[in-house]
Amino acid sequence: MCQSISVKFLRTAPTRRLLVLIASVAGVIAAGTAIAVAAIGSGPVPRREGLAVAIRQALSAPAVTGISARITFTNSLIDATDFQGPTDPLFQGASGRLWMTDTPGDHRLRIELQSDNGDAQIVYDNGRFSIYDPTSNVAYVGSMTAHAADRHRARVAGADRVPTVAAITRALTRVSKHVELSGAIPSDVAGQAAYTIRISPQRNGGLLSGFELAWDAVRGVPLRFAVYAKGDRSPVLELEATDISYGPVSASVFDVSPPPGTRIEHISTPSGARTSAHERSDIARRLTFALDAPATAGGLTRTSMGRLGNDGALIFYGHGLSGVAVLEQAAHGSRAVTSSGQGGVTIPTVSINGVSAQQLQTPLGTALRFIRGQVAYTVLGSVPPATADAVARGL
Repeated sequence: MCQSISVKFLRTAPTRRLLVLIASVAGVIAAGTAIAVAAIGSGPVPRREGLAVAIRQALSAPAVTGISARITFTNSLIDATDFQGPTDPLFQGASGRLWMTDTPGDHRLRIELQSDNGDAQIVYDNGRFSIYDPTSNVAYVGSMTAHAADRHRARVAGADRVPTVAAITRALTRVSKHVELSGAIPSDVAGQAAYTIRISPQRNGGLLSGFELAWDAVRGVPLRFAVYAKGDRSPVLELEATDISYGPVSASVFDVSPPPGTRIEHISTPSGARTSAHERSDIARRLTFALDAPATAGGLTRTSMGRLGNDGALIFYGHGLSGVAVLEQAAHGSRAVTSSGQGGVTIPTVSINGVSAQQLQTPLGTALRFIRGQVAYTVLGSVPPATADAVARGL
C-alpha cells in the first residue's frame, strides 16, 4: 500500500549513498513523535561518532558488489485475528532471504518471503520490478518511469563524489528544518557493528511517526529499515537482516518467474509531476469505462495521474504522506463488496453515497474499496478513515 516502497533496501553501491537516502526520506515525511531507541544486542558495537562523521564513513567505505542475507519481514498493519485461511507472507510478515548485486550498469535485488502457502517474490532488475503474491496467485509487474530512472542515474553518477564532514553537516542542518534526527546510535545488526538513526517528521506526515535506519558501520550497507505509526513504539513495518555475507551473487539468482497460471497485472508508475490535460485525455481514451477523476475530492487537489494495468488509472490527490491515491479499474467480473476481504481478511463495510464499501483501517492509514456501475474504486492514504471517506464521496 505504500507508494514507491524503495526496493533498494540493504542497498550497496560503488560508494555508499546513505546521505542521499536520508535526504530523500526527509523530503517525504513530516510530523511525528520520537521513535523507540534501537535495541542493542550482544554483537560488536562501533565506537560513538557524530552523525556527519558516521555518514561520511559509510559513503567512503570500499565498494561491496553483492550481498546475500537472511531476513525477517514484519507487517503489523492488519491485526492477525482478522486473517482467515492460508498465511500471506506479504500481509502477515515472514522470514526469508535477500540477494543484491550493485555494480556499474547492473542493479538487481531479490527478496523471497517464505510460507507454507508458497513464497512471495519481490524482484528488481535494472529498472523493471515484479511482486508475486502466492496467496492470490497474482504478479504485479512494471518499470520505473523515465523521470524516476533519470533521478536514479543522477544519483549513481554523483555517488563517487564523497562530501566532506562539513558539507554533510550543512546538509543535515537543512534536513533538520523538516525532521528530527537522532545521532548515530551505536548498535549491532546481523552480527555486524552498526549505526542506527531515528528520523521523526515534524509536520504533514499523516499517521506516520517516523523511520529507523541501521547500516553496517564498516561497509555502509543498510541492514534494517523500520516504519513506526503514531502512538506505537513497535514498528508496524520492518525489514531486517539477521545474517549477512558479502561477495558476488550469481546472475541466475535473479532469474525468477511466477508459477504457470499466475495472473499478471501490469503497473504504470506515475512520474510524480502534474499530469497535463492532454495526458489525462490520453489515459481516459484508453480505458473501457468513463474515468471519474475530478479536479478536487474531499478538499484535496488532484496532483498527478497514471495508467494502472491494461484497464485502469491511478490518480493522486494532495501532497506527500498527507495525500490520497485513487485507483479506478474496470469492474469486469468483480463481486459486490462484502465484509469478506481478499485473502481471507475480514473487513468492515461503510456506505459511500449509498454504495457499500470495504474500509480497512491500519496504524499507517486507510484503504477503502467500492464498486459503482462498471468501475471498481480503491482509495488509499496515510490518513484517518474520515479523510478517505470524504475523498471517496467526492468521486
